[in-house]
Amino acid sequence: MDKNKFSELKNGVQEIIDLIAAKNAKEASNKLVDISEELDELLDHAEEDEELIEISKYQVLLNQLQQRIVQLNGQN
Repeated sequence: MDKNKFSELKNGVQEIIDLIAAKNAKEASNKLVDISEELDELLDHAEEDEELIEISKYQVLLNQLQQRIVQLNGQN
């Protein structure tokens, strides 16, 4: 698998974190959907155990970020 894809994922996750910090829940949620779709595509084409482990780490992180977005929406 292309390491560049994981780099793109990392940048996308950082963007979500920045949007949450800026209290921009709508944009953070939209970006989360985009990154989740990219992650699903990577999962569909993963062949190595190392790739699956890396993808699972991102899945857990995205779930945590989704919970933060939900909390952020509850504060508004």
